[in-house]
Amino acid sequence: MTWNASLYENKHSFVWQYGENLLEILSPQKGDRILDLGCGTGQLTERIANMGATAIGVDNAPTMIAQAQQNYPDVQFEIADATNFTFSEPFDAVFSNAVLHWIKPPEAAINCIWQVLKPGGRFIAEFGGKGNVRAIVDAIASTLKENNELSQLSANIWYFPSIGEYATLLEKQGFEVNNAMLFDRPTPLEGEEGMRNWLEMFAKGIFSAISSEKQAEILHKVEEKLRSELHQNNTWFVDYKRIRIVAKKV
Repeated sequence: MTWNASLYENKHSFVWQYGENLLEILSPQKGDRILDLGCGTGQLTERIANMGATAIGVDNAPTMIAQAQQNYPDVQFEIADATNFTFSEPFDAVFSNAVLHWIKPPEAAINCIWQVLKPGGRFIAEFGGKGNVRAIVDAIASTLKENNELSQLSANIWYFPSIGEYATLLEKQGFEVNNAMLFDRPTPLEGEEGMRNWLEMFAKGIFSAISSEKQAEILHKVEEKLRSELHQNNTWFVDYKRIRIVAKKV
């Protein structure tokens, strides 16, 4: 999946804006070494650095890293795969916002996070949990079936675990899970094209094998299916359900 950094910054700034209150839980301290896993275009990495920590942002999308480096030239950013990364110097904390629902297998990411943390190091994350964007997922699936694009139904690009499922994976790795919660976060989108922009930004990988002409037709049908449920008072909403994790390496 190719990430459009411009569309991300211009129409989906809520991603990092909602992540800002997660920084209160992270509570970066001067001298801390913190990894921002899946940093996107770098806004939260830069905020961590401004709070006194040494912050390093990693993302597997070259487009995102290029934009992050342009945005914040004084912050360190690197291209890295969340399921296969290492650092020679360990971290006091790993922070991740709106990323881990993209990462499969989750066990590989959890192992990498464990390996780069110091003993006692903390892992603070928020991402899509069980039931996340359920209305959107259902609308996409029914539209693909109606348009005889059955092969695309297997293109499941997301991982939305329950609290129990994800906490169990963390504990199996050796983490102590200090807090875990699942909560609704209906999120407004910008403008009348909000849902189309969201689908173009975050669901593009599902339609990658479909011609551009057919994609446009299918996206329009998905949008119309969602209108009665997710379009209110002239505003589009996304039916987000987030999982928040606070854990420690013991």
